Amino acid sequence: MAKIKITQIKSRINCPAVQKRTLDALGLKKMNHSVVKEDTPSVIGMVNKVRHLVQVTNA
Repeated sequence: MAKIKITQIKSRINCPAVQKRTLDALGLKKMNHSVVKEDTPSVIGMVNKVRHLVQVTNA
């Protein structure tokens, strides 16, 4: 499958707890931290929940 690179570009401060847990599930720990994940429907769904906090590019 294709891979995507997810980078946290905004702070998680003042975000709802659900969004903080979603960032944790994606493996993002702090600002400007990046992870490479498989392009699966579950990962895309998590990214859509926090799309205002992350940037997605092809890996």
